Amino acid sequence: MIRLLPFVIALWFGALSSASAHDVLAALKTSGVIRMGYLEEAPPFSARGASGPPEGFSVELCARVAAAIGREIERPDLRVEWVPVTLADRFEAVAKGRVEIECSTSTWTFSRQKSVEFSLMIFVDGGTILIRNDSDFSRVRDFAGKRVAVVRNTTTQRSVADALQRREMTAEIVLFDDAEAALAALRSGAVDGYASDRVKLLGTALGAQGAGGFRLLDEDFSMEPYALAMHAGDPGFRIAVNRALAAIYRSGDISIVYERWLAPLGKPSLLLDALYYLQRIPE
Repeated sequence: MIRLLPFVIALWFGALSSASAHDVLAALKTSGVIRMGYLEEAPPFSARGASGPPEGFSVELCARVAAAIGREIERPDLRVEWVPVTLADRFEAVAKGRVEIECSTSTWTFSRQKSVEFSLMIFVDGGTILIRNDSDFSRVRDFAGKRVAVVRNTTTQRSVADALQRREMTAEIVLFDDAEAALAALRSGAVDGYASDRVKLLGTALGAQGAGGFRLLDEDFSMEPYALAMHAGDPGFRIAVNRALAAIYRSGDISIVYERWLAPLGKPSLLLDALYYLQRIPE
């Protein structure tokens, strides 16, 4: 047992060293810059700005988080560097340190949490299907034997398959690289529906030419909790991000952000109101 003591001590100090290897707050205080990733075409959550920085619901929340962190580390001049990421590389960008936070429409899942950490939830949405106005679909079961477009590397890819399995039905899932390609396939009739998160579909459809030609199913097939993705293994940074979000929820400023970007959706649902209320974590 005594012979093992030096080995155990070495492991213990090694673990402490590893745990403190990522000190994002210290790095931000030194550099004065926080890098935030965003998707360029995920309105109304994140999108390219018309003439300047990106914009959207998640983008504004991240900007407010950055300002709060700047105050916490005594760097009120902390500057945000916006870094475009893609659906395919957004979590790799976080895990490898290209960005400190990813600010778009990331669904918090246990499988993703193996490589990145997640903040408090910022939104909750449901998966549904966008269809053409001239179609007679009204529920998920109507897609038996049909073709459904899905953007690859999204949680929808799995949730659609799960929804079909639960209903003991089959449909062809057709994968596309981005929302524009999926929407074009729906418009042309190459697919019968385009599945994604309800709010993302609404943003895509409203921004598309001929938006009046589409509508959403009334039925949802999944629940999608959105959160900000950040580097795993840095509890200090995670607490700083969550402290900033909780303060936004406690102050009621979340209503200002919601109205600015999501007002066309109507008032927040009871579920979303409850989400923000339950996350008003005190200091």
